[in-house]
Amino acid sequence: MRRIALFLLTNIAVLLLLSIVCHIFGIDQWAAMRGYGGMGGLLAYAAVFGMGGAFISLAMSKWMAKMTTGARVIEQPQNEAERWLVDTVRRHAQNAGIGMPEVAVYDAPEMNAFATGMSKNHALVAVSTGLLQQMDREQVTAVLGHEIGHVANGDMVTLTLIQGVLNTLVIVAARIVGRLVDSWLSGGRDNRGGSGIGYFVSVMVLQLVFGLFASMIVMAFSRWREFRADAAGAKLAGRGAMISALQRLQLNHGESTLPKTMAAFGISGPLAQGLQRLFMSHPPLDERIAALQKQMM
Repeated sequence: MRRIALFLLTNIAVLLLLSIVCHIFGIDQWAAMRGYGGMGGLLAYAAVFGMGGAFISLAMSKWMAKMTTGARVIEQPQNEAERWLVDTVRRHAQNAGIGMPEVAVYDAPEMNAFATGMSKNHALVAVSTGLLQQMDREQVTAVLGHEIGHVANGDMVTLTLIQGVLNTLVIVAARIVGRLVDSWLSGGRDNRGGSGIGYFVSVMVLQLVFGLFASMIVMAFSRWREFRADAAGAKLAGRGAMISALQRLQLNHGESTLPKTMAAFGISGPLAQGLQRLFMSHPPLDERIAALQKQMM
């Protein structure tokens, strides 16, 4: 319930902030004067809500991750295990040429880890207590290398850019097609006085349809970046260690406790069959292991 409340409050805050920005800069009046029919007004409106929402979410990602998972940042290591964890992340970060991320641990029974943050030099790497308890240090080192690979590859920013561009295109395309449908339903009459019901219904339906296609593209990139992060983990910790870590992850049972908004940032994700595979954020572990083994030949 706490996670749901945080998610809803965050999204409401983002919408309010974007609405205020539109009002201050006159974007809402400008777009309204054109009925979103003028391409300039429509693009401005769509870009603010499409790109703006994505980047505000990215800017808040570390804070949201800590709040929703209850992750505890290791400010000063309290024991040998925490010192080893921080030192391993520091070594990987130095070898990858990025700034030292914040290192955190969150309480969860499954083996999982994630990385997030606004930039390569201001990231957060967190691991679950389940991962630390069920993996040996060589495997944990590989998982940390995988997460540092995400940061070094700039995956968080790239994913946000792709999501923002697609959000913008969905908003624009839905409204353009909505205008065409409304014009067709009204027999081509000029609707300067306002849009008809056909426009509003079409926009709602088309945003859902176009949004599904946009999600497929985002998830395709998400799956591809997992292969790259695995390769980075293999480079930083050793290919054998990365393969061993992925094989250990195959023993994960049950649903992940990560919030849905962060599921794509975990070390592994849920499997699906048929068309649902198009919406998977992670490739199957078998395919990831096979890709690493193929590189050894």
